[in-house]
Amino acid sequence: MVSVAKNAGSKPAAWGAVLSMALCVAMLIASEFMPVSLLTPMAKGLGATEGQTGQAISISGLFAVAASLLVTTVAGTWNRKWVLVTMTAFLLLSLVLVAAAPNFAVLMTGRALLGICIGGFWALATAVIMRLVPQSDVPRALAVMYGGQAIAAAFAAPAGSYLGGLFGWREVFWALTPIVAVNLIWHVVALPPLPAHQKQDFRAMFGLLKRPYFLRGLAACMLSWGSAFTMFTYLRPFLEQVTGVDVTMLSVLLLLLGCAGFVGTWAAGRFIKGNVAPFLKLPALVMGGATVGLLVLGFSVAATGLFMAIWGAMNTMFSVIWMTWMSQNADDAPEAAGSLMVAVIQASILLGAVVGGLLLDGISIQATFIGSVVLAVVAFMLIGNGQHMLKSA
Repeated sequence: MVSVAKNAGSKPAAWGAVLSMALCVAMLIASEFMPVSLLTPMAKGLGATEGQTGQAISISGLFAVAASLLVTTVAGTWNRKWVLVTMTAFLLLSLVLVAAAPNFAVLMTGRALLGICIGGFWALATAVIMRLVPQSDVPRALAVMYGGQAIAAAFAAPAGSYLGGLFGWREVFWALTPIVAVNLIWHVVALPPLPAHQKQDFRAMFGLLKRPYFLRGLAACMLSWGSAFTMFTYLRPFLEQVTGVDVTMLSVLLLLLGCAGFVGTWAAGRFIKGNVAPFLKLPALVMGGATVGLLVLGFSVAATGLFMAIWGAMNTMFSVIWMTWMSQNADDAPEAAGSLMVAVIQASILLGAVVGGLLLDGISIQATFIGSVVLAVVAFMLIGNGQHMLKSA
C-alpha cells in the first residue's frame, strides 16, 4: 500500500489548513479540560462532589473512545474535510449544551457530544496532517498543530479559573462558542478536499494490533497518558487543599504550567526528528518525577510552580512524541492507527478520571497523585530504550 505521507510529498504544504487545525486543537483541549480549572464551582453549582464532577471528563473520554474506533468506518468514503467540519460543529453544540445545562444530566449529555467530536477529530488529525504537508515536514506540522494544545494550556485553564471566579463557570463555556464558530468557517475555507483513499474497516485496525511493536507502543502510550491525567484532572483540589492557594494564585500557577507548554512545543519541533525511540520514555519519566516533586514539596508555592512548569513543558512534547512515533511506524495505515491511538489515549484519560476520582473521594488527594506515579513507573519500565516499539527497517 502506498503511504499517505509519500502522496503528500508532491503537493505544496497547506500551512493555513494546519493552523486551522491548530485552533481546533486549542478549542478541543480547552473544552475537554476546562472542568479541571472549574471543578470546585461546577460541583457546587450542580450539587455534586468534586469526584463526581470529575466524571464530566471521563464521560467525554468514554464517547471519544467509541467515536475514534468508529469514525473511519462510519464515515466510509466521505471527504475527510467535511468529516472534520462536522466534528467542529459538534464541538459548538456541545459548548452550548454545557453552558446552558440546567442539571447534571444535561451537562453529561453535552460532554458526551464533546467526546464524539474529540474521538472523531483526533482519529483523523495525524492522517490529515500527513496529507497536508510533505513527509519531511510532518513532525514540524504536528508541532504546529499541537501548538494549539500549548495555547489552550497556557490561557484556557488560568483564564477559566479567574473568569469563573468573576462571572461564573457557565459564562466561561459561553465565551468559547464564538471562537469555535470562527474556526468552523476557517475549516471550510482553508482545508483542501481530502477524499478518502479507500473505504476503511476494522480489518486494518486488527492488522495493526497483530504487530507486536505497535501493540507494545499502544500499551506504553496508554500507561503514560493514564499517569498524566490521573494527576492533571484533580490538580485544582491538590493546589487548594495542599498548597493552599486562592483563586488568583491558582490562575497564576495554571498560567505558568500553560506557558511552559510553549517551551515544550518549541523543543518538539526542533529536536524530534529521525529516530523517535529515545524520546518515548521522557513523558513518563519527567511528568512522573514532577508529580513526585509535588507530593513531597507541594506545600511550597515556589516549588509547586517549578514542578508544574516542568510538567507543562513535557505535556506538550508528549503528544508530538507519540504521534510522530505513530506516523513513522504505521504510515501504511495512518487512519486506522490514528483511531487506535486516540481510543487508547481517551481510554487512559477516562481511567485516570475515574480512578483518580475514586481515590480522591475515598482516601485523599495524595492517594490520587500516588496512583499517577505508579502508572508512570510501569510505563517507564515497559518502554525501556524504545527500540522494541519500532518497526523493522
